[in-house]
Amino acid sequence: MGQAPAPMDEHPERRPLDGRHIALGVCGSIAAFKAADLCSKLRQAGAEVEVVMTPAATQFVTPLTFQSLSGRDVVVDMFTAAEPEAHVEVARRADALVIAPATADCLANLAHGQTPDMVTLTALATAAPVLVAPAMDNQMWEHAATQSNVAALRERGIIFAGPVSGRLASGRAGAGRMAEVPAIVGALRAMLGSHDGDLRGRHVVVSAGGTNEPIDPVRYVGNHSTGKMGFAIAEAARDRGARVTIVTGPVALETPAGIERVDVKTVAEMLAALEVATSRSDAVIMAAAPADFRPDVPAGQKIKKQPGQERLALELVLNPDIIATLPGGGVRVGFAAETENLAEYARRKLTSKRLHFIVANDVTAAGSGFGTETNEVVILHDDGRVEELPLQSKYAVGHAILDRVAARLG
Repeated sequence: MGQAPAPMDEHPERRPLDGRHIALGVCGSIAAFKAADLCSKLRQAGAEVEVVMTPAATQFVTPLTFQSLSGRDVVVDMFTAAEPEAHVEVARRADALVIAPATADCLANLAHGQTPDMVTLTALATAAPVLVAPAMDNQMWEHAATQSNVAALRERGIIFAGPVSGRLASGRAGAGRMAEVPAIVGALRAMLGSHDGDLRGRHVVVSAGGTNEPIDPVRYVGNHSTGKMGFAIAEAARDRGARVTIVTGPVALETPAGIERVDVKTVAEMLAALEVATSRSDAVIMAAAPADFRPDVPAGQKIKKQPGQERLALELVLNPDIIATLPGGGVRVGFAAETENLAEYARRKLTSKRLHFIVANDVTAAGSGFGTETNEVVILHDDGRVEELPLQSKYAVGHAILDRVAARLG
């Protein structure tokens, strides 16, 4: 069986915003202070950021703040900008336009093609995808006029991040709070992927986490899986434009922006959810670690410790093999988390589970176990090829898997 080295383009620091030119529009809202953090986070993610502001926005955060964070001149007035036709040039350079915060006034102007400021001028001039993060009082957001404008913008393909419910500047609580910066960055990554990613138009289903097989209402049989590998794959698939469904056991992870999440607890629930999700999927990646066995008859009440008792016997029965049971799903990818005889055990699963390839890792190896941010894997293909990948981030491993999925899909 021949071995092939990992392709040279695989690197632990693959970042979806590297080299992307993002135009950031800032409107006059108290939430403008969050835009400064957004600008900083985009730069840290490798993007080139060019900021345009409305005059009202400068009353909340100065242009100098954004100039310092972006490393570029900030445009507020097209007539005093250093670059002729600044609104057109910024619009042409942009791979995406993000307006955060977007006020009710901004949404109204966008919906009706009005251009009273640099933000709306840039929006009207750009051919790049546009993402808006609204921020306003809940009464303004819920007003029929605003909702009509939002509906019109959605119909034109404008993507919305938020708003979310929470405490507002007025002291009230309700919908209208600007989405948090990580959610906006995630929505931007999803939007760019759907615009030019190699998996756009595809549906990828990923499973993640372990399962909890109940012993009684208090206790369960489970394992140490945290779901990080599955969630990293899901994010990578989203960043490449796929519609992503993640079916996950109990994990302490936030749902990434733009990803459909289905929560389950047991193997039976995970299997049922995956049967629905994969009925018309282009690929299924089984990164979950479902329990192999479950208690035969879970107790209806908490099992109490008896005086003098030193042992408790549990009768376990075999759970169904989820990926082997699923009838289709498109390109089928499995995982083999092993502690010994890695290649041998993985090869057996490759055949028995009808997989196109399987990703094997030694969970006892440094940096490759449950809960780590990195993984070192071997990919075994159904045509006999074996690829050994170096230790890298789980997100990078996700891209390596998706490179092969994309190749299979053509």
